[in-house]
Amino acid sequence: MTPEPGGADYRSIPELVQHLSSASRERGLKIATAESCTGGMVGAAITDQPGASACYVGGAIAYCDDVKVRCLNVDPMVITAHGAVSKLVALQMAFGARRYFSADVALAVTGIAGPRGGSAEKPVGTVWIAVALSDGIGTARRMQFVGERAAIRDRSVAAVLRLATQAIATHDL
Repeated sequence: MTPEPGGADYRSIPELVQHLSSASRERGLKIATAESCTGGMVGAAITDQPGASACYVGGAIAYCDDVKVRCLNVDPMVITAHGAVSKLVALQMAFGARRYFSADVALAVTGIAGPRGGSAEKPVGTVWIAVALSDGIGTARRMQFVGERAAIRDRSVAAVLRLATQAIATHDL
């Protein structure tokens, strides 16, 4: 479990989006999103920025497991074995969005934002974030956030934006 990908970064979501968008535009990269517990907040944050169409191609809100399977090509056996809130599902969501939207980079979020739905193994605030890159590299992180539903969702958005920016900076795409 990681408190924040890459250490403390207290920039606002618009600042994080600006950083990701700039890095993507500089390298001519296209971005896509696949979201569950954030319900489109990552895509909304990106498209809130003027000029988002220069790097953002689209996103899928896959709140239901069936949508994860049908639209993002998540293996239903992985969901059965590991649950929808898991490393493998987050990675498969990211790679599915990358392929579907023909993107260079795809961000994915799946988690339990609460206030109900948690368990001893996966309490409320458990979130998996993932990034899939066109070079076949994928990375995922388990986050454990505290707070109310809105705070967990906001922190999830910020975390996946940070992770994507770091992935772009450290890979030759």
